[in-house]
Amino acid sequence: MPKRIVSFLPSATELLYAFGVQDDLYGVTHECKFPQDALTKPIIINSVINSDELTSSEIDTMTCQLLKGGKDIFTINENNLKKANPDLIITQETCEVCAAHTNQVSKALEILHTKPMLHSMDPHNMDEILQSVMELGKILSKETKAKEITESLEKRIIHIKKMQHGKKPKVLAIEWIKPFFTAGHWIPEMIEIAGGINLISKKGEQSRRLDIQEVIDSEPDIIIMMPCGFDTKRTVEEYNRILKGDKTWDSLKAVKENQIFAVDANSFFSKPSIRTVDGLEILAKIINPKKFTNLKINNESFLNIKRN
Repeated sequence: MPKRIVSFLPSATELLYAFGVQDDLYGVTHECKFPQDALTKPIIINSVINSDELTSSEIDTMTCQLLKGGKDIFTINENNLKKANPDLIITQETCEVCAAHTNQVSKALEILHTKPMLHSMDPHNMDEILQSVMELGKILSKETKAKEITESLEKRIIHIKKMQHGKKPKVLAIEWIKPFFTAGHWIPEMIEIAGGINLISKKGEQSRRLDIQEVIDSEPDIIIMMPCGFDTKRTVEEYNRILKGDKTWDSLKAVKENQIFAVDANSFFSKPSIRTVDGLEILAKIINPKKFTNLKINNESFLNIKRN
């Protein structure tokens, strides 16, 4: 079993804590903020984009400029990496914008004298998220704990599935506000499991840009705003700054009927972590509030954005 672990992935950091091996975790990313103790770990991966001080449009522009120029979005703290001296680095290849990617792994290997084991976690749907728990559990000799975690998550998923019957609303999830992006990967499946008809994006596919006409043409009953990396409060701020009062947006049925919701994407949707099941329960509360009255969720996990 690896004794010195570095996580380049927030969802992996969460899972390491769930496995109870946090004492073997010697380095994390600037985005590893859950659980609270993860904030005490040395930061090895940082972002050159300060998303807290930029608008959605500014973040998108800066990201595109960096990618087009062949420049990295993330940087490595060489000193902290050397001190960590990992025998295992957990990384991903799903999205080069959301977390440290191939370039950072290559640089880490150049910096380290002793080459660590690499493990990439790249789930694109709910089954693969659960499978990723089992795979990492095997590497860490935590198979029993991994099985316990996945069985608990599966029970919660099955509970949501069993409640689905009757008419299903059409649901559009938006991953970025300016410009609009679809919510891809595991989100479409989550919407379907929660009792909605997912619009535009498809299960397992990457997120992509979309225009307002696609939104209009899809005729959503419910729109869920989940900008990647934003919490509920930040999402509402961006929504009010960009979309509130826009005549075209206000013409949508979902807006007129007050069926616009902001969610804590950073905690429950943006990352393929075990907390996506919390996200599934949040979606169930939004899509079928009467069926899931007794389902307990984080009070700050979503907010209904009223037109007036």
